[in-house]
Parts: sequence; C-alpha cells; structure tokens
Amino acid sequence: MDKTYLTTEELAARIRYDARTIRNCLKDTVLFEGVHYIRPFGGRKILFIWEAISEDIGKASRSADFAGAPVRTDVSLNG
Repeated sequence: MDKTYLTTEELAARIRYDARTIRNCLKDTVLFEGVHYIRPFGGRKILFIWEAISEDIGKASRSADFAGAPVRTDVSLNG
C-alpha cells in the first residue's frame, strides 16, 4: 500500500487545524513518531502519514460516542 506523506502545513489544511497546534499540541501527544509521522533520513523535517492519521481520527470519534455521560444514581424514579 502506498502512503501519502504530508508536511505540517498540508496536514493542517486537511484537518482544519493551525500548523502551530499540530506542532505544539498534537505531535507526541496524539500523533506519534513511527505511527503518524516520520523524520526522513533522521533529519529535522517531519512528514505525516495521512492514512494512519485519518484512520485514528475516526477511531477517536467512535470511542467518544460510546463514552456517554455520567449516570446519576441518586434520583428516585417514584417521584
């Protein structure tokens, strides 16, 4: 399978996030080296792997849907 490598700016345009947010907040907290991005030839440049990111975005949304809200157990159903 071919992989689509994106720069930070290209990824930002696709997921509608600011490039600074990706670099400062998402990288190494939800986007991990070796899974979601690589550093070609051991350099400073980062290339994001679109297929891994797009798959994980969907997983995060689905798991959040099932988390639900806390249930109150102190409410009487008898009025």
